[in-house]
Amino acid sequence: MIALLIRDLRLATRAGGGFGLGVAFFLILSALVPFGVGPDRATLAPVAPGILWVGALLACLLSLDRIFALDHEDGSLDLLATAPLPLEGAVAIKALAHWITTGLPLVLAAPVFGLLLQLPGQAMPWLVLSLALGTPALSMLGAFGAAITVGLRRGGLLLSLLVLPLYIPTLIFGAEITRRGAEGAPIATPLLFLAGITLGVVALIPLAAAAALRVNLR
Repeated sequence: MIALLIRDLRLATRAGGGFGLGVAFFLILSALVPFGVGPDRATLAPVAPGILWVGALLACLLSLDRIFALDHEDGSLDLLATAPLPLEGAVAIKALAHWITTGLPLVLAAPVFGLLLQLPGQAMPWLVLSLALGTPALSMLGAFGAAITVGLRRGGLLLSLLVLPLYIPTLIFGAEITRRGAEGAPIATPLLFLAGITLGVVALIPLAAAAALRVNLR
């Protein structure tokens, strides 16, 4: 499992692997929004939680199609399906590699992007916490969508259409945590919902994604 994780991390850091692409997209979005809605703090601060979470969600989408595509192209996916490591475990490792190279950099860079969007200082810890809790679910759901569309030509658009509706609950509760943090309101309820969604996704999605891969490899 560790060897598979290291291999996927190495692939992600190569040219075209998507490493850093999500952060660059997130930065561009955060820099462009003030030009579109105005730099006034009273205008930006109320919409900043939603904009930041939408930006993180879209940034995660950029490299989803590469989770299984490279393995399918070179035949490695067939070897993984017959390896001693259960296919569910391989799915979980690949989702973890995607999160380390895409979700984790977004979590670490989020406070800087929050400053660009005039997010109040008291909301910064809650923004980081919500992204740390929610982005693993985004990567795991993305792995499920990638498993369904693996082998399809130009399946990136179909992948986005499949995954985006599944992202909505995570987006709602993640943005709500940040918004309540900015207002000083209680955040326990959305925080528990977001944690529950992530735990449920991490527990169930590897099974569904592995089943989808087995169907596509027949």
